[in-house]
Amino acid sequence: MSTVQMKINGNPVEVPADYTLLAAAKMVNVNIPTLCYHPDLPAWAACGICVVKLENSPKMVRACATPVAEGMSIITHDPELHQIRKTVLELILSTHPNSCLTCGRNGSCELQRLAAEFGIREQPYEIRLKDLPKDDSTPSIVLNPEKCINCGRCAIVCQQVQGVWALEFVGRGDGTVIAPAANLTLDDSPCIKCGQCSAHCPVGAIFEKDQTRNFLNAVNDEKKHVVVQIAPAVRVAIGEGFDTDPGCVCTKKTYAALRRLGADAVFDTNFAADLTIMEEGSELVQRLTEGSGPLPQITSCCPAWTDYMEKYYYDMIPNFSTAKSPMMMQGAMTKTYYAEKANVDPKDIFSVAIMPCTAKKYEITRDDNMFASGQQDVDLVLTTRELIRLIKASGIDFKMLPDEDADSPIGEYAGAGTIFGNTGGVMEAAIRTAYALVTGEEMENYDIEAVRGMDGVRRGVVDFKGTPVKVAVAHGMGNVKELLDEVRAARDAGEEPPYHFIEVMACRGGCIAGGGQPYATTDEIRERRIAGLYADDKASEVRCSHQNPAITKIYSDFLGAPLSEKSHHLLHTTYQPRPLYKK
Repeated sequence: MSTVQMKINGNPVEVPADYTLLAAAKMVNVNIPTLCYHPDLPAWAACGICVVKLENSPKMVRACATPVAEGMSIITHDPELHQIRKTVLELILSTHPNSCLTCGRNGSCELQRLAAEFGIREQPYEIRLKDLPKDDSTPSIVLNPEKCINCGRCAIVCQQVQGVWALEFVGRGDGTVIAPAANLTLDDSPCIKCGQCSAHCPVGAIFEKDQTRNFLNAVNDEKKHVVVQIAPAVRVAIGEGFDTDPGCVCTKKTYAALRRLGADAVFDTNFAADLTIMEEGSELVQRLTEGSGPLPQITSCCPAWTDYMEKYYYDMIPNFSTAKSPMMMQGAMTKTYYAEKANVDPKDIFSVAIMPCTAKKYEITRDDNMFASGQQDVDLVLTTRELIRLIKASGIDFKMLPDEDADSPIGEYAGAGTIFGNTGGVMEAAIRTAYALVTGEEMENYDIEAVRGMDGVRRGVVDFKGTPVKVAVAHGMGNVKELLDEVRAARDAGEEPPYHFIEVMACRGGCIAGGGQPYATTDEIRERRIAGLYADDKASEVRCSHQNPAITKIYSDFLGAPLSEKSHHLLHTTYQPRPLYKK
């Protein structure tokens, strides 16, 4: 790795030659303030807060977008730079509502934090607020343009990382807003509800639709039997809301917290992840051995991805697994199998899912298949962030909670279920079971390194006792085009498909970095959350979905067999082409 010699605040340093000034300063523990910058995104120097001085030059440059150079000497902090940064903040605040106490980002707002750090106590500039309505047209996220500071993060992540192009700069000068093209609502735009815009927004301009009151109303209703499930990725992120390290596995404390919040039964979506593998894995085996459908088979667990597929790649609907997501399978089992076992009327069950994903709020009513039990299978979705707020507001000392187990009969899970929460995890879990179904034997090594890692697209071949199975993984919606265009080209040319099985997750890193997870997610935090899930898998007594005794029992007692008529009705779905723009 090539390096350069330079000075930062008069101190000689050696830094990698491909660093920016911001990265170089961070390397030597010098904090340059930023607002528009995010480590996930290409720097575009919009806000100007990160300006630094070039020594012996009248020029100031923006540290986030300026590369280091041999012999460069910079000043990162002095009274003049302090005043410039403070002035920039004051100008931003002059067009920003002073409503912190009622804002969803109160306490986690980057603008609020910088204003406090720079000691801003009064407003020297004329207040010029935008009188713009909220856009709450989707069931997942709310866009509040009054609070937008035009940092551009949401548009960049939507366009360049996700490849969706639901958000862009509209207008010019003081009239610039970030919105869908032609000022359509989000629901009328190509938005896939992934929530990466809200995860990257530094202020309260985009946030998840808060439904914590719905949960409190349900637990306070004596007629309702409240059942809660928690997703794989929640367990390695929820602790961050209570000052634990990213990746800390807080599964059993989360069960305990939900009971103290008033849940009548607590289950784990990991159970349904194992169920998904039985259905999806069996579907894959049928395609491989019987030619029951086109290859490659493509995963369908991520609702933002299925929404994207129906809008951009609807010609590949036949390739999609018809298996529902684990959340929806769990909902269907809650209001059928569990209701029968517990002797509870399904009409009285209020089914809640704690999810890392804002698109899950949309998924629960996406079509009639989400009412397979005869009722709405999942009544309410809360994000990890919403659950953290509920726990804090309820006076629960999360870190001091005792460890508690999930309830039976749909709470037990294999290690395969827990790795659903990270990129490559669905693929790895499916391979473990598909291998056993095809060969009649267990894999010698359950750790499938070919599908692990953080590369945007990963390819590999898994040996099924002499039969090579070609697999691919993509995460971050913008990466899927490369794979699907490959598949399309082979199909249109009448050639063999380049892969047998493809996993796609809409968010970088998978669900562990979903749009409803704790803020300030970076690749370092992603990797620690992923490591937590793999550790949970490794520590599991049972690591394959088909080995989970609770899964064996639900088939023998209730479903019959994977892909049976009953399982198709309750656990599978259909897809349809959807227009990019509704109007």
